[in-house]
Amino acid sequence: MNVVRWVARAWAICTLIFAAGVTFAQTPAALLAHYKTQALGQAAGDAARGQAFFTSTHGNEWKCASCHGAVPTGKGEHAMTHKVIEPMAPAFNSQRFSDLAKSEKWFRRNCKDVLARECSAAEKADVLAWLLSLK
Repeated sequence: MNVVRWVARAWAICTLIFAAGVTFAQTPAALLAHYKTQALGQAAGDAARGQAFFTSTHGNEWKCASCHGAVPTGKGEHAMTHKVIEPMAPAFNSQRFSDLAKSEKWFRRNCKDVLARECSAAEKADVLAWLLSLK
């Protein structure tokens, strides 16, 4: 069986399991694996690319680092509301990337602010790989 068919079948099985309401322990590493699987053949999970993505603008004024800090191991501050944002790196905040639904919600909101679109699975995997590398 070729890799594309295997990945498609694995993805279909995972979708059925999640649709059935089965829950799994969600860890940052598990979410990274999830995003890598969603990327379907794209290079995904590269920490250096994730850092570059996080600290760069993408045609808009803001970048992820605008609110979360260039190295998100400490508290950040929302650029408009000045609300305190807890550290993004999972090693510094055990609540980060421990829930797929929450992670998706915040990726969707923040990517729209930074990119004016949703992030791809590969972009999410890259950013998360970098955040996991921060100790």
